[in-house]
Amino acid sequence: MPTSMPDIANQAQAQTEGTLDWVGMSQIEMPMTIASEAGLPQQVGARIEAFVSLDDPKAKGIHMSRLYLAVDELANDNVLSGSSIKALLATFISTHEGLSESARVSFSFEYLLRRKSLVSGKQGWKGYPVTVSAERVGDRVELELEVGVTYSSTCPCSAALARQLIQDAFRSRFGDDEVSNEEMVEWLGTTEGIVATPHSQRSLAEVKVKLSDEVDILPIVALIDRIENSLKTPVQAAVKREDEQEFARLNGQNLMFCEDAARRLQHELDKTPTVLDFRVRVNHYESLHAHDAVSITTKGISGGYRP
Repeated sequence: MPTSMPDIANQAQAQTEGTLDWVGMSQIEMPMTIASEAGLPQQVGARIEAFVSLDDPKAKGIHMSRLYLAVDELANDNVLSGSSIKALLATFISTHEGLSESARVSFSFEYLLRRKSLVSGKQGWKGYPVTVSAERVGDRVELELEVGVTYSSTCPCSAALARQLIQDAFRSRFGDDEVSNEEMVEWLGTTEGIVATPHSQRSLAEVKVKLSDEVDILPIVALIDRIENSLKTPVQAAVKREDEQEFARLNGQNLMFCEDAARRLQHELDKTPTVLDFRVRVNHYESLHAHDAVSITTKGISGGYRP
């Protein structure tokens, strides 16, 4: 008859006594099915972190395999939602009775959305980095959602300088001469007419929100839509020439510094009822400078996110 295997975590005492804030696992790779706001659930490849507190100062350690098996059960038998995440955290704690009173988990993945072009109606896939995280302390659970949205930003200062150069080019070409509409239109269609263009750059909005308790289906698409609709110039997937032209028009009509982008998102999130708190960081990856332009803002509530 085989002898029972030793369980050092249960039987051995800590070499040095003390409580630990978090002990667990990171970079767990699993497929997860995300409950959808509309349509079928989407399966993603997630990287997961799972932790519990070690509140018994004498205990050697936690039972990491129990964390893994609980996450694996969620991956195989359920969809990722507010309620399933809360149940997972409860399992983390119940399987560490006497050891842990707090638990936390996070899921990071790329969420793919089918997006329409601006004019032509063509469709293509766009990927958005998403992190869903939750923490339970006592009976209280806090659920957070973080997304990244890439967009284009055109510098207002550069646009003003370009317009001035076009005005100077016009004066140089025509002086005080009478100019017909046809002649003007023809000149504006040449490189001499549009002698300068403003600089724009790919930019990134990283938005983290704390969700209200009643949220179950994770509002991933709704949050992405709010961000893109506020900024108005999200990067495109499939494009034809008419889409590229419309994108150029949108950039020209939505000139923004990083401060403008952050304030747009601040205003939008402030009026979102399911968002209890938020942190926004916008990064404009400058085409003029070797450095980036960055703006960071939070809701500014007491005890909330810090910049």
